[in-house]
Amino acid sequence: MHVFLTGATGYIGGSIAVRLREEGHLVTGLTRSPRTTDALARLGVTPVVGSLDDSDILTRNAREADAVINAADSDHSGAVATFIEALAGSGKPLLHTSGSSVVGDDAQGEGSHRIYTEEDILGPGPWRPAPDKAARVAIDRRVLAAAEREIRPVVVCNSMIYGHGRGLARDSVQIPRLLRQAEASGVVRHVGPGNNVWSNVHIDDVTDLYLRALAGAPAGSFYFAENGEASFAEIAEAMAGTLDAGPAQPWDIDSAIAEWGYEPAVYALASNSRVRGSRARAELGWQPQHASVTAWIRRELTARS
Repeated sequence: MHVFLTGATGYIGGSIAVRLREEGHLVTGLTRSPRTTDALARLGVTPVVGSLDDSDILTRNAREADAVINAADSDHSGAVATFIEALAGSGKPLLHTSGSSVVGDDAQGEGSHRIYTEEDILGPGPWRPAPDKAARVAIDRRVLAAAEREIRPVVVCNSMIYGHGRGLARDSVQIPRLLRQAEASGVVRHVGPGNNVWSNVHIDDVTDLYLRALAGAPAGSFYFAENGEASFAEIAEAMAGTLDAGPAQPWDIDSAIAEWGYEPAVYALASNSRVRGSRARAELGWQPQHASVTAWIRRELTARS
């Protein structure tokens, strides 16, 4: 299969690209920087220089490929609209990457017992996203609705991803942010009491899910990628032990925002995002192999992760 992949130099996209090539697929990868073309070529990826705003480039490559995987930006509505128009009537797969911060709350480090299922997101029930996440949810739903236009759309909604990337980018988002702050200050921190919990998943299990979805997910499928959960206090304590630092310490939300910015502090590091994904297991036979982010931190996390 020939796959057009956005985000080919990124953490998720690069890892998907490597796995696709290992399975014998042809990959054309979008990159914004001409400086990365040689590195992508060494991975076996045919580079295309452009951005998500280049509708002509997206349209041409989407139509030339057998499938499209959008792993560049969950919030770029223009790219999604371009792909839907380019693929309409083709029956081709369109895999779109989302994130489970869509169910995030403004918890400031406090815990929550609320757990979301895929049915909560897809169904007509009372769930509504926080205002800051409404635009992302609207994009996800637009992708899923493209099934009505003879496309095979799938949304993979990743929880906190950990593990070292397999492509050009080694680092994920949340854990490396905590690590960089700890290295700079000498103190591992969590927001508030750190009782907020995120579901999580290893990058190798994520790439396995994408390949299974590419091969056989029904049109209009929505999958949470998760296999375990941990509080940020547990994550921070595991990190403190790995770095041989003192005990992890709480941080007020204003200091966290000053360090990481509003969205990362509030929704990536201080919120709850507890999800359960049964559909990929039932429909695709997905069997994730990694179940403990804290064990990974203790075993494999290294400085400058």
